[in-house]
Amino acid sequence: MTPPLIELKHLTRRFQVKRNLSITAVSDVSLSISAGEIVCLVGESGCGKTTTGKMIAGLLKPSEGEILFNGQDISHLKKDEWEKYRLGVQMIHQDPYASLNPSHTIYDIVSAPLKAHRKTGSDAATRAAAIELLESVDLTPASDFLDKFPHQLSGGQRQRVSVARALTVNPKFIIADEAVSMVDVSIRISLLNTLLKLKEKNGLAVLFITHDLALAKYFAWDGRVGVMYLGKLVEVAPARQLVEAPQHPYTKVLLSAIPEADPERTRHKERIELRSMDVPSLLRLPSGCAFHPRCPYFAGEKCEKVIPQLTFFNDDSAVACHPVAEKRLLQIRN
Repeated sequence: MTPPLIELKHLTRRFQVKRNLSITAVSDVSLSISAGEIVCLVGESGCGKTTTGKMIAGLLKPSEGEILFNGQDISHLKKDEWEKYRLGVQMIHQDPYASLNPSHTIYDIVSAPLKAHRKTGSDAATRAAAIELLESVDLTPASDFLDKFPHQLSGGQRQRVSVARALTVNPKFIIADEAVSMVDVSIRISLLNTLLKLKEKNGLAVLFITHDLALAKYFAWDGRVGVMYLGKLVEVAPARQLVEAPQHPYTKVLLSAIPEADPERTRHKERIELRSMDVPSLLRLPSGCAFHPRCPYFAGEKCEKVIPQLTFFNDDSAVACHPVAEKRLLQIRN
């Protein structure tokens, strides 16, 4: 059986805040992503989505747990294998204003990885490859962009350059960290469609990180969505299933907050009220289920004292919630 392209096993990352104080940004996360698959990570700011992406990209080391690439633990890779891994996994950062060097032209930015990793032989071949990359991300005619600087481009155009740069080394896996949050709403769908087109053309697996469940619903409609809360995965399911039949109370709350295109549906949509609007601090996490102080379906002492584990079911879904898991398991037994 072919192993997943990327597999996270009990991944944890802690950050030292003071001498005797640390916070756990990511806690015991397990997730697998197959070649060519789209998986979205969704959750509020500070839930650990970006930290998870950075660990997969090799930019941060896990405090505990393993990251497997084609079945191999990346912490045990030799130098040449590590270099191949770093080329195979590329990241598109949230802010194209900060991720592109303002003193370099677009040609310099796109051609640098081509030259550094000897993807092209001559200057003419490098320029031709840069043009092809820009055209692949819908920056046409590419010749109009090559000699410009990042400040001469719009936010959407800059982000397309970031996508083109990530593709220079023929990666197998792309981590898109809030890749459309810094661009105008009017061009977000266009950028997402470009990513989907490139995913199909190049056979890429994509981890799309976003706080917007509506974007995740659109982008990963044929993939899966993982919902994170305070460093933990609380639900994972195929996107359509998660949207149509959410299981975890937090997922239900997120979905209830999405406005509908039809004003009449929006007015009559059920609103789920939280017990508290305050998000707990990572420095003072609640005991038991971290969501229990806010959970509208709080079920008493077990929620308050026992940390729920992510329970997997036969329909490719998983949930970390005591009442939901008990109900599902009872249905399976009956």
